Amino acid sequence: MKTIAVLTLLSLMNLGCTSAEQKIILVGSKDFTESVIIAELVTQFLNAKGIAAEHKKGLGGTEVLWGALKNRDIDIYPEYSGTIEKEILNGNAEFEKTHSVDLALAQFGVMKSAPLGFNDAYALGMLDEKAQKLGIKSISDLAQHPLLRIVFSNEFLSREDGYKGLREKYHLPQTEARGIQHSYAYYGLSSDALDVTDIYTTDAEILKYSVRVLKDDQSFFPRYDAHLLYRDNLEKVSEALNAFSGIITTAEMMRLNSQMVNDGDSEYVVASRFIKEKFQLKTRDTEGSAISRMVRNGREHLYMVLVSLAIALAIGVPLGLWAARSRRAGKIILASVGVIQTIPSLALLVFMMPLFGIGTWPAIIALFLYSLLPIVRQTSSGLRGISRELKESAEVIGLSTSTILFRIEIPLASRDILAGIKTAAIINIGTAVLGALIGAGGFGEAILTGIRLNDPSLTLQGALPAALMALMAQWFFDLLDRLLVPKGLRMSLTDYT
Repeated sequence: MKTIAVLTLLSLMNLGCTSAEQKIILVGSKDFTESVIIAELVTQFLNAKGIAAEHKKGLGGTEVLWGALKNRDIDIYPEYSGTIEKEILNGNAEFEKTHSVDLALAQFGVMKSAPLGFNDAYALGMLDEKAQKLGIKSISDLAQHPLLRIVFSNEFLSREDGYKGLREKYHLPQTEARGIQHSYAYYGLSSDALDVTDIYTTDAEILKYSVRVLKDDQSFFPRYDAHLLYRDNLEKVSEALNAFSGIITTAEMMRLNSQMVNDGDSEYVVASRFIKEKFQLKTRDTEGSAISRMVRNGREHLYMVLVSLAIALAIGVPLGLWAARSRRAGKIILASVGVIQTIPSLALLVFMMPLFGIGTWPAIIALFLYSLLPIVRQTSSGLRGISRELKESAEVIGLSTSTILFRIEIPLASRDILAGIKTAAIINIGTAVLGALIGAGGFGEAILTGIRLNDPSLTLQGALPAALMALMAQWFFDLLDRLLVPKGLRMSLTDYT
């Protein structure tokens, strides 16, 4: 474990040095279309102004982005006034004392830009046809229809200004609500899988699916004016961001959202077009073709898999050897790596973020932990399967412990060890797509974008290459089986995986 810590520390230090030398401003965004567009606008604008910036898109909800900003894993991200007051600063002593958002944010080394110009409020929505049939115009009317199926975005379910407070304010009889990814809620409405969901008032899908925005007749929701939150040590960036003051109207934001959701334009194209219109600035073509994006994602994906697998191999094989040598230690080791394997992958990534921030290395550490069980278990199993008589015969003729290990035990256990490594590799290739949730890139970036936009073709641009990579990994290990496993022991590794 000391080795792991040292490797991780050195890697993080190296990444930190690289970032400091290049002075790249990291712009984060939440996992919904509007946040991605605004962050891309900021990224392209800063680059056009000669300030190197990079967009880490679709990182998650408020807690993830706010935590990343406080921990200096990102430098800027779009946020809304109601969310800042009701979520981020909820219970903050300075805010309760002064009622000053700016003073409260300053405690964390964070500043807030002027409003961008539009209010994207929370609201509840349902299909206009169904609302008209039931006579529902406001949120209060929902109390007369307790059997309505309500499904809300996961973040809305847990927010202070979300479902819990709303239900108490309006005395709604619907006590159970399920969670869903925001962009899929509209598909659920249109397919009659649900009746009511939370929406953002600038969503392009409102017109696309003929959704009625229910009147907040008891004024539960606050205003959600869009701002940019950024680190207070970015003087040049702060000056540049002044240009965004009041620059986007509500109608314009809905148009930008529609260009991405309904017209199929990428966030890069939408942002580039807007910057040329508003600022007369020329942006650099950083988007590239679909093939170039796939190659880039493949390189990032392969890097995560190879590095995590190499670390797991360096740690897992010795642990498997130890587990085979000592029955007591073996029980503890196998139980420990088994427990790690039971942790859901999303939860493990969340656990990594407070320790290692966002980006490639938290994903690599999570993948490494997932790789341990198959490697340790198969190594231990293979070594334990070697007959005691054979090892005793080797000792009798005077072979050293290391010679017995490398000339007899490891060759005889090689098919099991390779089977464990192969299993770990295929698990990593599949799990690595989740790295995109914390800014690690890879094929998961295309998959998550496809999910966000409800675009199956984009999802396939990530899913198919990932599946192909898994098949190539299987073929590669089958080849290793023929090359490395002694002829007398050779058999297909598919019997073990």
